Amino acid sequence: MITEQAAETWDRDLDYLFASIGHHFGRVEPRRRMRDYVRALLAPVARKNSWQLAEHAGHATPDGLQHLLSRARWNLDGIRDDLQTYIAEQLGRLNGVLIIDDTGFLKKGTTSAGVQRQYSGTAGRTENCQIGVFAAYASTAGRALVDRELYLPKSWTDDRDRCRAAKVPDQREFATKNTLAATIVRRALASPLPIAWVTADAAYGQDNRFRRMLETSGVGYVLAVPKSQFSRPAHASTRLSSRPPTRHGNAVPAARARRDNASTTGLPSSCARWSNTTTTTAC
Repeated sequence: MITEQAAETWDRDLDYLFASIGHHFGRVEPRRRMRDYVRALLAPVARKNSWQLAEHAGHATPDGLQHLLSRARWNLDGIRDDLQTYIAEQLGRLNGVLIIDDTGFLKKGTTSAGVQRQYSGTAGRTENCQIGVFAAYASTAGRALVDRELYLPKSWTDDRDRCRAAKVPDQREFATKNTLAATIVRRALASPLPIAWVTADAAYGQDNRFRRMLETSGVGYVLAVPKSQFSRPAHASTRLSSRPPTRHGNAVPAARARRDNASTTGLPSSCARWSNTTTTTAC
């Protein structure tokens, strides 16, 4: 149960956050609408469509919120950078973990940017949907989303008129979800967020280029990979280091690691579940 004191603290912290990003809006109207929009998203609204969010915010119509999301000019990337700084201040810890995953959003129609029939892990099947690649930051102090990229299939990037109709910038080209994930990781490592580990599932762990990017970045990583993709190198130790690594990664099939009584004490507690996947990759 949320106490009145906790609610007041959250409300005060939210006002502070809005004040810190206000300069990214050119006008006061979109700044106020963004505040109303976020508060409504956090509220117990049954269906978070524009009508119900506007009603909760006290707006007569959803026109203002729709204008904010579709036509108003504001600095999205600047807000993301300020958010990462805020999360680093509030939740940053030296053993922080960056978690990469993609999420599907079911859609009707064909006009939403990036929508097409494609596999959605959220739905567990192929659906008409959008796919977004996300990064969350987790530490002993808490967790929060810190970055995102919308996946645009080739059916979109090869049709510039369709992209312009959905207000997709002309410079946006096709990029795989793994490429988007690598871009997000590089941004996070260059941000004030203290990151000791990066984790992701097999969709990213099976990509040699993604793993190589993590190795060259010098960050520790724990990735799921297909069992058939790796065998443990002869020189690899069955015991993971008790401290976050700074350089190279070794791929160890989890089944074999268990047979060899390998220890997973080198993994942060937030990554412990990866030791039960098909394969564990740790730096």
